[in-house]
Amino acid sequence: MIIDLNETTVSTVAKRLVSVREEGGAVALGRVLTLIIKSDHRPVEEAIEAANDASREHPMRVIVLVTHPDDASRLDAQIRVGGDAGASEVVILRAHGEAANNAESLVTGLLLPDAPVVVWWPETAPEAPGLDPLGRIAQRRITDSSTSTQAAERLQRLDETYRPGDTDLAWTRLTRWREHLAAVLDQPPYEPVTAVRVCGASSSPSTALLAAWLGLALDVPVEWQYERPSDWDHGIRSVRLERASGDIVLERRSSTHAVLTQPGQPDHDLLLPRRSLRECLAEELRRLDPDRLYGRVITDGWTALSRPVEPGAAAAADEDPTTTEEQA
Repeated sequence: MIIDLNETTVSTVAKRLVSVREEGGAVALGRVLTLIIKSDHRPVEEAIEAANDASREHPMRVIVLVTHPDDASRLDAQIRVGGDAGASEVVILRAHGEAANNAESLVTGLLLPDAPVVVWWPETAPEAPGLDPLGRIAQRRITDSSTSTQAAERLQRLDETYRPGDTDLAWTRLTRWREHLAAVLDQPPYEPVTAVRVCGASSSPSTALLAAWLGLALDVPVEWQYERPSDWDHGIRSVRLERASGDIVLERRSSTHAVLTQPGQPDHDLLLPRRSLRECLAEELRRLDPDRLYGRVITDGWTALSRPVEPGAAAAADEDPTTTEEQA
């Protein structure tokens, strides 16, 4: 069921939510959190669909705040419940003009009582998420640096402004890479890794975060190489772990598959597709405490990571790699 409320108020929206639950017999007792999605006058249906899918694992109230600061002042709202909202209640607020000036007051009256709050910026995130008005009322703050045209600069800002509770979907997309690499190192011959080389698209923040994580976890030099994105791959391309008995290489060969090469063993084909937005969001909502490992990677590992180099290019030293980091 979809209910449109034009030129309304937050109080009216809250009362209508209560009446919808009473009339339809729906209750909010099973809601475990409030998810706030903040967008600046951009399409939000993809983010809403991802939240609806994730709500089947995490029943929640979803508040979508879309601001149009250049329009005449008014507040329009839409309530979605039942099949149009998955296992959640979705409230879409479109704030125009002066009504968009105080984001915190717009959502405060719609928060579930005594439930954790998570805020997610699907596109452009504030310079300091933890200091943003919405970020201050949230236990977790989710950004996505892959949406920035300058991924390296965005990661640098996340490092400088990090607060416990911050996380980034570029980090969440690494889960399967980290699982595969950790599983390999848990097998004989248990030799120490002496060096690491990580290759990926120049616009991929996940490549940088994976390199930072490996350097932090293994305490070895990490070479971060960047490449031009291919037609099918705009992310991590390969990881090489150097050991005395031979190198371990995990290389993505297509958009869905990778090959693991180890000394003395046949090559292993692995399923390694790019994770969907729904998968990443659902994973982040499984924990509402600070992700301390991400905090260490973005503050310590990222800071220690050297600037990327372009393999095989003698002129690369004269080129500023940050100028080529486009289309994350």
